[in-house]
Amino acid sequence: MAKKEEVVDLKPTSITEEQLKAIQEIVAPINQAQMELGRMATQKHAILHQITKLQESLQEEQVALEKEYGKVNINIQTGEIAYPEDEQADS
Repeated sequence: MAKKEEVVDLKPTSITEEQLKAIQEIVAPINQAQMELGRMATQKHAILHQITKLQESLQEEQVALEKEYGKVNINIQTGEIAYPEDEQADS
């Protein structure tokens, strides 16, 4: 039996150091930007929860004010009450 010749694969097994460095220099900022977007999304989520809680607190205050003063408009800058024209204030 004849011995089979070994075939040597001449295809490269890796890219050059320069090519690797060039790719890494592009991929690193992409990864960093994606991480930053994730951090910002998490921050946005937390802020949205804060807004929801604040809106619930405001709603509670509005209910308490309505029980005390009725349906009125209150200037949040001055605290002045504006009664609707068709209703009289309970004096």
